[in-house]
Amino acid sequence: MSALARAVPDGAPTFLTIGHITHDVHDDGSFSLGGTVTFAAVTAYRLGLAAAIVARADEQLIGELPARLPGIRLAARISPQTTTFANRYHDGSRTQYLHARAESILPGDVPAAWRNAPIVLLGPLAQEIPLEVAQLFPRRSGALIAATPQGWLRRWDAAGRVWPTPWAEADALLPLLDALILSYDDLQPFANGSRDAEAILSQLSTRVPILVATDGRYGAALFQHGQREHFAAYPAAEIDPTGAGDVFAAAFLCHLYECHDTRQAVNFANCVASFSVEQVGIAGIPSRQIVEKRLQGRTSFDTRAQ
Repeated sequence: MSALARAVPDGAPTFLTIGHITHDVHDDGSFSLGGTVTFAAVTAYRLGLAAAIVARADEQLIGELPARLPGIRLAARISPQTTTFANRYHDGSRTQYLHARAESILPGDVPAAWRNAPIVLLGPLAQEIPLEVAQLFPRRSGALIAATPQGWLRRWDAAGRVWPTPWAEADALLPLLDALILSYDDLQPFANGSRDAEAILSQLSTRVPILVATDGRYGAALFQHGQREHFAAYPAAEIDPTGAGDVFAAAFLCHLYECHDTRQAVNFANCVASFSVEQVGIAGIPSRQIVEKRLQGRTSFDTRAQ
């Protein structure tokens, strides 16, 4: 039985994210802290929101997290292994290997006091969030319940090579969500290898109030009320794209919670994500002040309705 790694503070955070914290292995054998929850919580914290993570990882890593993620509240249970990924990028595409996987997250891992958080982001990486955890957060007025579904779209073979797989519980999960945020890359395998995943996105957008699809240097598309609108990316000197989509998702939700305007939120998230690719790991995630300076350089959203 996994033990709760550290005491959990009382009261709900503003931004709660759930999923595995990971080791992301680099070519030289070193690793950085990764996972949707890591990038998302750091983004929310640096934007000024009270952020918290529910996760599983090995005992050593959990012991390091308070120092490595200062200011972020943690409800982390010990698992024999930490989820470990290796990513290989070539001409904009990624080949991914899963070298180790932590145990799945269970409903009891989520502190009762945190279940009323106004922003909840489900960020699975390796099928670790079951439906029962998502059902802890029924949609309610004044809250944003969201997911980045990449971890529900993955399977892996005996060698750890990650492959696409259908989203088995989509029919049950989508009605629970206010927003679904994913990347075009997540859908490429289901679109016959083509970048044209619009049919899939259009179909998904009929099942969730807000859908946003990110497309790296090409920006992001917002699907809402049967309409698609494209938002151009901000120029960036890319060094490491890992986690940019997770940074985008968190920034989008934080800004939407504050401003209640989906178009402004997409533009804001594009700006925040542009910083995150300019350094390795979480180092590039900016403060709100830095973001606002870059936002001032763009006088319009630079959109194309379609």
